[in-house]
Amino acid sequence: MAAKVTRRDFLNGMAVGTAGALVPGCNDPSPIAQTQGNWTRTQFSPPSPTTYYPPTLTGMRGSHEGSYEVAHALAWRGVKPDHYEPLDEHYNLVVVGAGLSGLASARYYQKKMGPKTRILLLDNHDDFGGHAKRNEFHQDGKMILSLGGAQNLESPGSYSDAARSLLEDVGIDDAFVESMAQLTSDDFALVGNAEANNGISMPGPNGQVTVGGNWNAALFGGQGYAEAVQALPLPETQKQLLTEFFGGKRDFLADLSLSETWDYVNGTGYNQFLMERVGLSEETLPILNSLILHLHGLSGWHLTVVEAITGGAPGIKSIGWTGKATAEVATVFLDSLLNTRMFPDGNASVARLLVQKMIPSVAPDMGGPHDVAIARFNYGELDRDDHPVRLRLNSTVVGARETKQGTVTVDYVQAGGAKQVTASHCVLACYNALIPHLCPELPQAQKEGLSYGEKTPFVYANVQLKDGRAWSKLGASFFQCPFDPFQWLSTAPKMTVGGYEPPMSPDDPMVVFMMNSPLPLTVPKRKISGREQLRMGRHVIYSTSFADYEQQIRKQLQTVLGDHGFNHETDIQAITVNRIPHGYAYPYLGLDDPSWPEGQAPHELGRAQFGRISIANTDSQAIALMDAAFDAAWRAVQEQTA
Repeated sequence: MAAKVTRRDFLNGMAVGTAGALVPGCNDPSPIAQTQGNWTRTQFSPPSPTTYYPPTLTGMRGSHEGSYEVAHALAWRGVKPDHYEPLDEHYNLVVVGAGLSGLASARYYQKKMGPKTRILLLDNHDDFGGHAKRNEFHQDGKMILSLGGAQNLESPGSYSDAARSLLEDVGIDDAFVESMAQLTSDDFALVGNAEANNGISMPGPNGQVTVGGNWNAALFGGQGYAEAVQALPLPETQKQLLTEFFGGKRDFLADLSLSETWDYVNGTGYNQFLMERVGLSEETLPILNSLILHLHGLSGWHLTVVEAITGGAPGIKSIGWTGKATAEVATVFLDSLLNTRMFPDGNASVARLLVQKMIPSVAPDMGGPHDVAIARFNYGELDRDDHPVRLRLNSTVVGARETKQGTVTVDYVQAGGAKQVTASHCVLACYNALIPHLCPELPQAQKEGLSYGEKTPFVYANVQLKDGRAWSKLGASFFQCPFDPFQWLSTAPKMTVGGYEPPMSPDDPMVVFMMNSPLPLTVPKRKISGREQLRMGRHVIYSTSFADYEQQIRKQLQTVLGDHGFNHETDIQAITVNRIPHGYAYPYLGLDDPSWPEGQAPHELGRAQFGRISIANTDSQAIALMDAAFDAAWRAVQEQTA
């Protein structure tokens, strides 16, 4: 039942939603990877247990214990130390947050002001990179990498001049970007490949049912879609409706006038449309929500028909002229997917490149992006007083204010101690919602702008398996699992970018990459806004223990792989759960948010310069992409150095 989808099919709206983590199975090594030599050639032994090296830590990661408690006490109860130890440290720039926007701010500032410029980055986590986290596993002398958060370089050719210059600064130029495509398997869809094997897995009356081939193509009426739908454990009436909907057999808005149609698709929720117009049952909806849930962080209950379809949901061929009218927007979205590139640890490699550029001794032998994935980082070099740039982890900032002396005082808590440094300039590259608590002197309108959006919660889990034998028998390398706790299930990234050699055989150890959204796909019991739903999802994440996630993971993998010889008690070697309660920047929603005049949207009001303090983060751009983080950093640095 495997189907091929062409780029023309993409542009016709037949395969809109291929941005998911669709990765080749262990039994299907790419020709490119095969040419790279012995898999163990570039691997190294794991760090010593006494060495500080966060990428290899397992258990609860991301927003881990010890990283958020001080910030929550400040934001929720207004609690912070009443006395700070002033350190004899003055910097030209202090950056709050060592995610991609914070690291970019530091590098832009250093390039503009000179190599001897003193810069301090403070971050509350035990590792740098923010959402760009590296998960690293070792077994039998082999290293397996996976994603702990941010994944892609989306369409780097379309980046702003400032963002492109930063990538080029760390060696990611046009030539290297092109080489990333060459070093990525043709069967790897996370970077936009429409032909990657993928499937759907869902419970049936007689156990778990898996449908392989190219399920994403089926969603958009690609070759073999009718057969794929027929294989689903659904009532015949639902199968018939899905076949008509996916294949564009009927215009489900044909009875509406042009103006009525336009008003409907822009003012009606996608799931409401599926139920009242297409006739799908509530029980069927998760099948059509799985892609957009992780691409955008919201289900079809909070996205309009237009927002959902132009953002990756099926249906562009079944809404008549409106589908054609939105095709151009969908094409832009598709082009961004078709031109994504990725390192095997996601954007963690970009963070590593930025850190090494500013603090070379952290990895003195690293040559650049061609070996960043396999470079060993010495975290002991991050915060040395003889370096012009210092990166101080496990340090939660609780205050930043401009003084009458023309400096900025920054208060932070580290290891239970309250400390204080000063700077000529400060960039706040942390979450928008925390900034009003750090800077209570901000104007009220700015505080309200900063507090408006809600970040999207996610959980990314990586599970180290003894080998890939059971997985290799699945028939597809990626599955949407719309009825399971983790709705996406995939092999870890499989490419040779950055010098990395991924698993090549079913006998090799492997890592399963799993994505969970805490947002429910059931019909809301009451009408709630998208922002409220995101807050509720964040509460779910914080209230779910690692033990609970472990139980969910073991049960789901046993259900999917059990018929192929898998035993979770003996085959699982390690589990890393990356809790991301504050994930994507808030996207304004057609069902909830008004249209503000230019310059008056909450994120625009919120990012205003406040004397010697500027703001840089994706929240300030209202775009959850890496280039938005870079653009925000550029703006903040220009404000402070104009």
